[in-house]
Amino acid sequence: VQLQASGGGLVQAGDSLRLSCAASGSIFSILAMGWYRQAPGNQRESVATITSGDNTNYADSVKGRFTISRDNAKNTVYLQMNSLKPEDTGVYYCRTVQYGIDYWGKGTLVTVSS
Repeated sequence: VQLQASGGGLVQAGDSLRLSCAASGSIFSILAMGWYRQAPGNQRESVATITSGDNTNYADSVKGRFTISRDNAKNTVYLQMNSLKPEDTGVYYCRTVQYGIDYWGKGTLVTVSS
């Protein structure tokens, strides 16, 4: 499975961004997908996940501001990020697990200035 994340950038607090993660090499519709982030000096943390049945889960810090969604026709998972805060700054990664193997995309950097 190959994952390619995109959509990061430099924004101001309160702005919005949409991240995309395109998957290939597997049947996308059966995959649970997740977005993770790593801020400088911090461990990587889960931000949002979505199952093949569209069940979603969010970190408390992003609930009500971020929305994860998927488009199986495009083999893509999205992360809509609204009301961004400086503490949302970090490298964002998409991830999936198939047959017990962890797959990570290269990260995309999100920087939120105050």
